[in-house]
Amino acid sequence: MSLRQPDRAEPLAALPPSVPGLCPAARRRYLLVAAILASALGFIDGTVVSIALPAMRESLGATLSATQWFHNAYLLTLSALILAGGSLADRFGTARTFGWGIAVFMAASLACAAAPTPGTLIAARAAQGVGAAFMIPGSLALIARTYPEEERGRAIGIWAAASAITTAGGPLLGGALLTAGGPEVWRWLFAVNLPLGAVAIWLLARNVEADHVEDAKAPLDIAGAAAATLALGLFAYGLSLAQPGDGHAATASPWPSLIASLAVFVLFVVIEWRSPAPMLPLSLFARADFSAANLATLALYAALSGVAFFLPMTLIAGWGLAPIAASVVFLPLTIFVGLFSSRVGQLADTIGARPLIAGGSLLVGVALMLMAAAAPAEAFWLGILPGAIVMGAGMCLVVTPLSTAVMAAVPATQTGAASGVNNAVSRISGLIAVAALGPVAAAAYFAAGGPESFGTQSALPEHAAAMSAAFASIALICALTAFAAAAAAWFGLPARRR
Repeated sequence: MSLRQPDRAEPLAALPPSVPGLCPAARRRYLLVAAILASALGFIDGTVVSIALPAMRESLGATLSATQWFHNAYLLTLSALILAGGSLADRFGTARTFGWGIAVFMAASLACAAAPTPGTLIAARAAQGVGAAFMIPGSLALIARTYPEEERGRAIGIWAAASAITTAGGPLLGGALLTAGGPEVWRWLFAVNLPLGAVAIWLLARNVEADHVEDAKAPLDIAGAAAATLALGLFAYGLSLAQPGDGHAATASPWPSLIASLAVFVLFVVIEWRSPAPMLPLSLFARADFSAANLATLALYAALSGVAFFLPMTLIAGWGLAPIAASVVFLPLTIFVGLFSSRVGQLADTIGARPLIAGGSLLVGVALMLMAAAAPAEAFWLGILPGAIVMGAGMCLVVTPLSTAVMAAVPATQTGAASGVNNAVSRISGLIAVAALGPVAAAAYFAAGGPESFGTQSALPEHAAAMSAAFASIALICALTAFAAAAAAWFGLPARRR
């Protein structure tokens, strides 16, 4: 999970002005409920897993590297395949593809809930990412295909509000259950996806009458999707090998995997350049402001994802806080973004996106510096939580203007592709951040005198101190990354765009 707004949807301008309806007008609200339920699956899964990671690790006896893959396996397949979701919907139908995504996500959630070993949980999380790659963007596409243009804005507003409530309530619900029920309760956090998904599929089956196919011969960029998945996987695996093991040395050389990842990435670029229907249109990056907006996205969401992954483990497994208390740090972002994003969007129209993105990123960097300073003293209420509040205020200034900057950087005919690319970039940043910061956290932990098993529940005082030192290092690096996002926005985006 990353401390971020619910998945940014394509703007209204990117959606078709007139499409054949999937159902009669009287049944539209049922498909809207299905879209909301599917979004809830992805949002709850993302926010709750961050809180549940310490319990999952304790329950399965997982190493830090395996725990990272509980997170990365999901983001790996989701990041690599999310851009292919639109092509599948065009070829096989929006509702059909959306339903397939829910079904795969449900089956994978059941496998997660029953996973007996870290390896099976990692495989199940990867399968969840495959389902989510077609389910999450499909929820908005379902609304677009269901509601006419004059009613679509209100429907999307309801969808977005429900998503914000779900994102805010997920960590608190998960924290309360984990606090009351013990380590094994994390399995039920995956099992709850089954009734929600079943209701969504039932609503689809009962109310969709005509699932129109936009292009039955739409090409699928299978080679590009495979190359992207392999490149990201080799990169994350290589970084996990660089992580110190029990002997405080890397378990194996990371360089073969990292070099292979670079080679496959070059192959991916060649495939996309030559493909008649690439899932990643490289021509978009010829625009300097589009590249700058995505560079800012990559840096900022990498900072947020890194802190969001390691902070709950520090608070719960290091400081001994109850999961319900640790879950509080996820609330300020959703509250600030939910309450003030529309007003910030209006301000961006007046003064431009650049000062807001740069200023918000600076605030996020300051917040992470505050967390880094508070970690050695284990100052949760006087350091970590105030830092989370400042970070929420900073992200409130960024989220809407960043989407605006991405859309303004491309012609109107390419806004849909631009939105998809930016969404994928934000997710890839989380994958890269967690994979890259794992070796840093482990090295800092051992350097501070921590016991051999990094991050486990321990009564030893040196364990908590070493966990705090490791998190302080992570927060400091993430703060510098947020400052880099501010620089990318300030020097790369235009001062004002009408």
